Amino acid sequence: MNPLLLAVDSGNTRVKWGLHDGRNWLMQGVAAQGDTVQLEREWRNLREPSRVVISNVANAGIKASLSELLARWKAEPQWVTAVPYQCGVRNYYSNPAQLGSDRWAALVAAWVLERQGCLVVDAGTAMTVDALSDTGEFLGGIITPGIDLMQKILVEDLGSLESGDGKFCDYPDSTADALYSGAVHAMAGAIERMAALLAGTLGRMPECILSGGAAQQLQPQLNVNVKVMDNLVLQGLLAIARETSETASGGVVASPEDSIGN
Repeated sequence: MNPLLLAVDSGNTRVKWGLHDGRNWLMQGVAAQGDTVQLEREWRNLREPSRVVISNVANAGIKASLSELLARWKAEPQWVTAVPYQCGVRNYYSNPAQLGSDRWAALVAAWVLERQGCLVVDAGTAMTVDALSDTGEFLGGIITPGIDLMQKILVEDLGSLESGDGKFCDYPDSTADALYSGAVHAMAGAIERMAALLAGTLGRMPECILSGGAAQQLQPQLNVNVKVMDNLVLQGLLAIARETSETASGGVVASPEDSIGN
């Protein structure tokens, strides 16, 4: 029986997780951030993993709660942090450890999957747009509010605006639609500007690897080549765990393709 790996992506609003046997994802789940009751229920009868690898960008309290839940198993959790070099990706952040572990894992996954320069976009509570070179260098990236957060900021800071369930329109004729459409335009514009910038570096228009809760809403509005990939952070955690394991055992590090699995 293959050893089992539990990968956990603890974000600002959701916790995604997956159990991998070295070949396939056996189970995957998602819970609202802080909903320990649901995670307890989902993990109660889970086959015991031999390894646990986690990206946590939430606060220390969330980390403590996750640690308590994971204490049911013998495996000591590996809390991922960004490093200068890993899985073929070189981190050019001025302070490499300051880069969010979710962004780092997504960059690793994108490189393993594409093996060429691309934009890595995670459209969640906040949106990150990160640039990878053709040699696996993380050149840098931007952070903007996500769709919901952008609308919330405007409604809270400008008392004259009212929130509502808006939809995307070319020419919005209601406040709710104007707020929603403006947020989508702003995010799409940021992605397209970064794509044009990276194109000047690569000498070609890069592909955009898009993930996150707002991916399906953004994709139709983008004038760039887009690949929507679910659970990109979990895929990156899988690759990081595989390389870490091979390095620790003194064995030959698995190829990036083997690290990702299915």
